[in-house]
Amino acid sequence: MPDNLPALPSLDPADDPWAGLRAFTGARIALGRTGTSVPLRESLAFRLAHAHARDAVYSVLAVEQLLGELGSLGVAVCEVKSQAQNRQEYLQRPDLGRKLHEASTALLAEQAAAHDIAIILADGLSATAINEHAVPLLRLLLPRLQQAGFQLAPIILAEQARVALGDEVGELLKARLTLVLIGERPGLSSPNSLGAYFTYGPRPGLTDEARNCVSNIRPEGLAYPLAADKLFFLLQESLRKSLSGVGLKDESGLLN
Repeated sequence: MPDNLPALPSLDPADDPWAGLRAFTGARIALGRTGTSVPLRESLAFRLAHAHARDAVYSVLAVEQLLGELGSLGVAVCEVKSQAQNRQEYLQRPDLGRKLHEASTALLAEQAAAHDIAIILADGLSATAINEHAVPLLRLLLPRLQQAGFQLAPIILAEQARVALGDEVGELLKARLTLVLIGERPGLSSPNSLGAYFTYGPRPGLTDEARNCVSNIRPEGLAYPLAADKLFFLLQESLRKSLSGVGLKDESGLLN
């Protein structure tokens, strides 16, 4: 680089023309500048966010906390595990996270009945998301489902679980529909994002086009009341139309 080029002035984030938009997003915008580099505080913040994301992947379900909170909602809870024996195997063998452990299969077979909806809380790639957001969402959603007359299976608490584990769970419980609340893959601005996947007619072997997803459920994303509204509408429609996936559209916000 020629020596006679003028140095770039520093730019404080507060003076960045994009600064006002930071109030509306967790994305890394309006970071400021120190010469040609990102300011040290933003560089450190990036590394901290990366550490939070890694921690989320290796986080574990707060089982005792969840059992207590779910108990306060007056629902029965059943704990199950996938065939992945530990976190390392879970990350290296996604297929094992989609299959129930033999002991869990036998346990669920004893719970089989005519259920409309089976709800599964799965750690996924961020147990932190389940620990923080699953129960606050269920506090709003469960009463509406119960008042609508739906028969609910015991809440399933699943460790080392992938979304598709819900298909086997639903089939064993003889549920018409499964709703899997799962920790989503952590991002650099969202290590605790909760996803909700539901499938009509659950059975092993289904693929992603058979499901619907409501994602980024957390106070900084899709707030609990909005997520509960959307899920309640979609679950009703799924059961009414006997379908899910690409054939089911979210028309809850359309004007009649």
